[in-house]
Amino acid sequence: MTLSEYVRNRRLSLAGEDLLLTDEKIIDIALKYGYESPESFTRAFSKYHGVTPSEARKTKAKLKSFSRISVKITLKGGKSMNYKIIEKPAFKVLEKTELHSIVDSENKNTIPEFWERSHNDGTIKTLWEKTSDKSYIFGICRGNIPTDSKTFEYSIASMYDGKSDIPNGYGVSEIPARKWVVFECIGAMPNAIQETWHQICSEFFPMSELKPTYEMDIEAYTDGDMSSPSYRSEIWVPIENL
Repeated sequence: MTLSEYVRNRRLSLAGEDLLLTDEKIIDIALKYGYESPESFTRAFSKYHGVTPSEARKTKAKLKSFSRISVKITLKGGKSMNYKIIEKPAFKVLEKTELHSIVDSENKNTIPEFWERSHNDGTIKTLWEKTSDKSYIFGICRGNIPTDSKTFEYSIASMYDGKSDIPNGYGVSEIPARKWVVFECIGAMPNAIQETWHQICSEFFPMSELKPTYEMDIEAYTDGDMSSPSYRSEIWVPIENL
C-alpha cells in the first residue's frame, strides 16, 4: 500500500475508537484527523468502516481496527481486524470445566481435544438443549491475570436462565457485568481462533489505548460446521473503562 493509504487507514481506525469511547463531537473528531469538513470525513469513514460516524456511535456498530506498523527487522502490522465494543450486564452460564497447562504450549492441543471430547460425549448437544440463548456456545478462559501459575481453568458453556435443571458433571457460574471488545473470527477451528488470538495479543492491544482486565476472556462459537473456512466465531475480551 502507499504511505497515504496507510496514514488514512490509521486515522480512520483511531477515529473509530474515539467515536466509541469518547463524547467528542463528530466534527471535532473529523478535524482532529485531518478532514476539512464533516461531509468528507463521513464519506471516508463510511467507505472504510461500512457505517457512517453517527450510526457507529448510535448503534455501537462493528468497526475495523488497523494496526500501526512497527519497524524492527521486518514490517509488522497493517492488517485489518473487525471489532466492536459492547457493554453486557452480568449473566449466568451452564458449564463443564477443566484445568489446562501452558507448559510447552500444551493448551494449544488440550483445549481442541476438550472440544472434540465434548462433541463426542454429548456435552455440546446438552449445552445447546439447555441454553436460554441459541446464539453461542462459549469457551471461557479464566485466570489470565499474569502470575507464576502454569495452569488455568477453561470451560465449555452456554447461557443459563436459572430455571432448568443442572445435569450431573455440570456447574453454574456468573460472568460479571463488563465492557467487552468483541473481535470477529472467520475460518476453520482451531487455527482461525489461534491466529486471531495471536493478532489480538501481538498487534491490537499493544497498539491501542484499550486495556484488557486480564480476569477472563470468552470465545463465542456459533452453531455450524467448525471445519468450514467460512465458519464465524468471536473473541470477547473485557476491558477497563478509560
